[in-house]
Amino acid sequence: MELKKMLIAKGHVFRSATDTEVIAHLLEENSRNNSDFFDVFRRTVRSLSGSYALAVVSVTAPGKIFFARKHSPLVIGLGKDVMFVASDIPAFLDFTNKVIVLNDGELGYIDSGSVYMETIEGKPIDVSSRILVVPWTAEQARKEGFPHFMLKEIHEQPLVIGETIRGFGIDYEKGAEMLVNGKNIFVTAAGTSFHASLYFALLTMKLSSQKVIPFISSEYEVYAHVASEDDVLLAVSQSGETIDTLAALRAFKQKGAKVVSLTNVIGSVIARESDRQIYMKAGPEIGVAATKTFTVQLTALTWLSILISHHTGKIGENELKEINSSLKELPSLVEKTINLYSGWSKELSNFMAKKASAYYLSRGLGVPIALEGALKLKEIAYIHAEGYPAGESKHGPIALVEKNFPVVFVSIEKSLEKRLHGNVEEMKARGAHTIGIIPKDSELRDLFDRTAILPSSNEFLTPILGVVPLQLLAYYTAVEKGYDPDKPRNLAKTVTVE
Repeated sequence: MELKKMLIAKGHVFRSATDTEVIAHLLEENSRNNSDFFDVFRRTVRSLSGSYALAVVSVTAPGKIFFARKHSPLVIGLGKDVMFVASDIPAFLDFTNKVIVLNDGELGYIDSGSVYMETIEGKPIDVSSRILVVPWTAEQARKEGFPHFMLKEIHEQPLVIGETIRGFGIDYEKGAEMLVNGKNIFVTAAGTSFHASLYFALLTMKLSSQKVIPFISSEYEVYAHVASEDDVLLAVSQSGETIDTLAALRAFKQKGAKVVSLTNVIGSVIARESDRQIYMKAGPEIGVAATKTFTVQLTALTWLSILISHHTGKIGENELKEINSSLKELPSLVEKTINLYSGWSKELSNFMAKKASAYYLSRGLGVPIALEGALKLKEIAYIHAEGYPAGESKHGPIALVEKNFPVVFVSIEKSLEKRLHGNVEEMKARGAHTIGIIPKDSELRDLFDRTAILPSSNEFLTPILGVVPLQLLAYYTAVEKGYDPDKPRNLAKTVTVE
């Protein structure tokens, strides 16, 4: 606001209320009596506050694009006799897989054959040391015959989960070792990634008795307040750029804590600022609503949790090998689940699309899966959906349940079925339309109005399989209502504002 007031006082006339127009006027103001446009750009960037990712062209500097970054993502693509500036890598994958991911406070310019970069203080940067080669192809960033990216990415899950399992290696071992050596393990993320993080916390505490404290990244202040140099933070972010998660990471680092990160983008800011990096192998995810990155996160975090339990002596060497072997069955089981429940989900979407609200309930390890199912329906079908631990439904939510109110139950753990049975009966007694997502050996199969029986009862595979029908249901419900599931309103793939 101060910049805008200053510019108005100098005679500038604004035609919009956007912050972007302030930058354009400021560039014009700084250009007076200065013919060096890069110096003009540098001075302009130094006077800005807040978050920004800038790409600027000027008639006074033909053939160049000037760029700067603070908090918001910005990447450079280096092709043969062509350069690119974009907010995300898939934008130029048709032309090059060589990239530079900018850090906060970096700026520069490109022309047709070169890149120049410097810090905001004016210190030149060695560009050659910053070039990364991305292991994605342009084909992976196309729909390939699917009507939407979201459906394509749901169907890609067997492939990318398999790639992730084959990639279990020393980075997971070192990450688990750092986590288990912490006095306290904190895990933080936002949105879908938080649901994966919550699952990691619950599974790790169940398997290893190691205390894990999960928290939503935007609430980092209170958790960072109690952190110390003896603690370890696990930061989970698909993009590696999520601003709240980055803020949590930096707050913990200031307290001397170690940081392990799980991201999908090599060289992202969160990865670079971590002490240990684990990279997912989900490939580019174009749909705004996370699908394959969530199941890959669950797969990666399940293995990390198992390794922690191995380090603490709760899982022996032979059992570790058996679990690893069973995880290799996961890709084919995910594919089987997609094939089994695509038609089921499409038929159910006709019912769900007519509803204004829905509940997703579970217990134990199923709670994060229920939360994610509710989020997906909310994000892309615009239906008010809430996820709860099933026991909490008695403390308020049940007041809204009436005839044909949809309630989705996710059953994961055999030991909790008896208690979940009571919750289902409570909903049925009030006229709810109950939908069950249950493992192969469940005793609840005859309890629900509709049931998806998962093709496995393995405690490490069932939660991941349980996600698939919920993704398909959200997708087909959005399509049934005439919405584009790839572009939900008011949402962005990477959140870069607090």
